[in-house]
Amino acid sequence: MATRRDAGAELDYAVELINRVVHGVSGIRTGIHICRGNWSRCDEVLLTGDYAPLAPALARMNVDQFVLEFATPRAGELSAVAQELRGRELGLGVVNPRGYDIEPVATIVQRVERALEFFPPEKIFLNPDCGFGTFSNRCVNDDATATAKLRQIVEAAKILRNKYSK
Repeated sequence: MATRRDAGAELDYAVELINRVVHGVSGIRTGIHICRGNWSRCDEVLLTGDYAPLAPALARMNVDQFVLEFATPRAGELSAVAQELRGRELGLGVVNPRGYDIEPVATIVQRVERALEFFPPEKIFLNPDCGFGTFSNRCVNDDATATAKLRQIVEAAKILRNKYSK
């Protein structure tokens, strides 16, 4: 049954399904993205709250990487799940794909440096919070803005590699 009345049972079922999907998979990186909403530009209608309620379930998932949204305050703080994700990779959301504002490179670097309090540099991957083209007939942003945001991620990554590479 895909729908349960108890959120804990639903999370247990999700963990079971994900682990069944990745069972026996080797030689590639496995990961999961936790989407907090990409159907509107209006943050007020999207999911809000930290990932803490999901932490025990995430800890039981047999995936290498968690791709989480942290570019907006809606997701709370990384500290809410950092302990449960230790030893795994973090796909860190550093730009908001729904907004028109282009995040400054310095802001992206700061977001990553906060994540470095919990994860070593080699375990952090920079991402937009979600995709830019969620719906084929209604993208959440235009090509120019998406390209500019991705360029900022690239520039931030260069700075961080120079600063933290061994």
